[in-house]
Amino acid sequence: MLYVLKKNVNFANKLTKFAIRKGVMIMPQYNLDSLDRKILQMISDDARIPFLEVARACDVSGAAIHQRIQKLTKQGVIKGANYQLDPETLGYETCAYIGLFLKDPSSFDAVVEALQKIPEVVECHYTTGGYDMFIKIYARNNHDLLTIIHDKLQPLGLSRSETIISFKEAIKRQIPIPKEN
Repeated sequence: MLYVLKKNVNFANKLTKFAIRKGVMIMPQYNLDSLDRKILQMISDDARIPFLEVARACDVSGAAIHQRIQKLTKQGVIKGANYQLDPETLGYETCAYIGLFLKDPSSFDAVVEALQKIPEVVECHYTTGGYDMFIKIYARNNHDLLTIIHDKLQPLGLSRSETIISFKEAIKRQIPIPKEN
């Protein structure tokens, strides 16, 4: 029994060191109380809602809401507040998801660094399955997408890529706030 526990601790330590080396944060899951849940629901529905309006709905002071939001931000539950831009109205008519196959899978870090310099790449994920990485990209049109793939992605050391063009985003929402246990 002691061997199994020691082996699991060693594995956990190795996993943590690997995650830190790769820049991945291992975040604990936080227990949210009913006030946290109500605040999160309200601000995820409308990030511009005034704290005093949230405070009135929650029947607490504005200072209490401010403190809770600071705590949730510090814990990593809330990761910023920003405006969502509509790519189409800005001239980006093509949304594509691209699975990347790297010639040398050990070049992950260098490829991510290069992808960060391509403004049309808005998401990048390490994945399981067939792809080494999966990215989301916005382009002005299909011709622009082809240029980005040929001129900006292929030089990164790809063996190949698979592109899926999105015709229309059917669902976009926040994740649900977990229920109390």
